[in-house]
Amino acid sequence: MEDRKYTKGLLEALLFLSSDPIKLSSLAKSAGIEKTEARELLDELILDYSEKEGGFLLREIAGGYQFITNQLYSEALSHIFKDKKRETLSRGTLDTLAIIAYKQPITLTELDEIRGVSSRAMVASLISKKLVKAVGQKEVPGRPTLYGTTSEFLLHFGLSKLADLPTPVEVKELKFEDFTPDSIVVSDAEDEISPDFDKTSLPEELQEEAALPDSSEEDPT
Repeated sequence: MEDRKYTKGLLEALLFLSSDPIKLSSLAKSAGIEKTEARELLDELILDYSEKEGGFLLREIAGGYQFITNQLYSEALSHIFKDKKRETLSRGTLDTLAIIAYKQPITLTELDEIRGVSSRAMVASLISKKLVKAVGQKEVPGRPTLYGTTSEFLLHFGLSKLADLPTPVEVKELKFEDFTPDSIVVSDAEDEISPDFDKTSLPEELQEEAALPDSSEEDPT
């Protein structure tokens, strides 16, 4: 087998065995080739699977490469795999996520000014679902927490990088529901923090929304 064909097959096998996106540098190192050659072979694989129109596609996603199921079969697969985990977001939380995605890094105060209402509960819920995270502190008096999206957000929305988001004229005019993937369900019900989430890991300004017990209270026992 010629070296190029073997290396291309090796990259394909590496990607097939991984449940998470693999970075270009990691793929190149594993295959023992330069990143330029790895990208060329990966581009060929992307084209191969696209032209095949089979059940799988190769995509550059969340900063790496990953096999995904072809959207042509999403409806049929959703009926077959009814128990597939899907995140449920209220419309208000989806709106909050859209603003964070387009305006990040952003503080709660800035977020509230755009939405016109408090967004603390929404941000706490998004953090518990691993779609949003604290990314630092703004260098202003009080040093408020800055929020941004996560790699999990990119995975849910099938994006390689944030620049791949559709560009709205104004964030408030964005119909983010039109861009919502099958892995997210939009509901009219109020969001709750994931039950298995460690609420103590939330930024201090969100602790109240997590309904945490007061650690200063004495243990009655």
